[in-house]
Amino acid sequence: MKFSKLLLVAFSLSLFVSCSSDDDNTTKGAYENGFFILNEGSAGQGTVSFSTNDFTSFTKDAYTAANGGDLLGKYAQNIFFDNEKAYIISGGSNVINVVDRYTFKLIAKVDSGLANPRYGVVKDGKAYVTNANTYYSDTNPNGNTDDYVAVINLNTYKVESKIELNATGNRIILKDEKLYITEPYNSDKLLVVNITAKALETPVTIGFSSDTMEEENGILYILRAPYGDRSEIIKVKLFDKTTSAITFPESLDGAGFLDIYNGKIYYTAGNSVYAINTAATAASETAILTSNVGYLYGFAVNNNQIYIADGGNFKADSKAYVYSLTGSLIKELAVGVGPNGFYFN
Repeated sequence: MKFSKLLLVAFSLSLFVSCSSDDDNTTKGAYENGFFILNEGSAGQGTVSFSTNDFTSFTKDAYTAANGGDLLGKYAQNIFFDNEKAYIISGGSNVINVVDRYTFKLIAKVDSGLANPRYGVVKDGKAYVTNANTYYSDTNPNGNTDDYVAVINLNTYKVESKIELNATGNRIILKDEKLYITEPYNSDKLLVVNITAKALETPVTIGFSSDTMEEENGILYILRAPYGDRSEIIKVKLFDKTTSAITFPESLDGAGFLDIYNGKIYYTAGNSVYAINTAATAASETAILTSNVGYLYGFAVNNNQIYIADGGNFKADSKAYVYSLTGSLIKELAVGVGPNGFYFN
């Protein structure tokens, strides 16, 4: 009897270990544990490339491969996530492709109610997407004031309402119940949208030509690079909307991108990358690295690595590069036309 009990215990333990091992080996899909490179495309279609974190597997056109040749759309602009879904914005085709973020299989398309969509975020079952709508011209004097945020119901994948911005709108960040939106071209304001009221609040004056921004610990860090003037990093404390600035020296003309990682602000000027602590009050002029790219068009810092995309000539396939945090080249990847951003799974 004791021997039988011991056999039963041994069998049970073996079964438990076997099941646990199987569970540990399950994957959510081919595109888990890696990063995407969004390729804008030119007159043709945009694409999405994918690399595993260890670079052992690479797919140049993940979306088309996963969807039997279905095309992503023109001028791929942005990817944003919600749990196990990814939303890929193709501004030139006025479409958002909704896919499983791990298999990249198409779930739905948002293809109405959009006008040059740009960037998006998700909150409580709704997506909020900036739309550049029309552009200013002599024959379209309202082109700088007709942008809006499309509110998309993620149960139906339909635009259910619009929040008029009465301004231009571009990059977007969600914090609590508010959207913060940069006006890159013709305004010195940071737009603030209350999503509960679906209404604009008092904007924050931050200076012209604001673009890349990140939020950390209740502070919004915004890079602006006005033509003919010094670039700056603007810090906005969100609880009281007070601002401070780190003004770049003349040697850092051509500021382009900003990211925050492990308590540091990483930023680019020309083809070089720099870093300072988030509490810093002055910019660093000592580059971590200078990349040999034709046109630095995409940038991110993650996984203890720096990611740089070469926009190239927007006609032929280009490259993306991965560096260590000290500037050593780790990997070069052959990607699609006009790579403009990195997104991490």
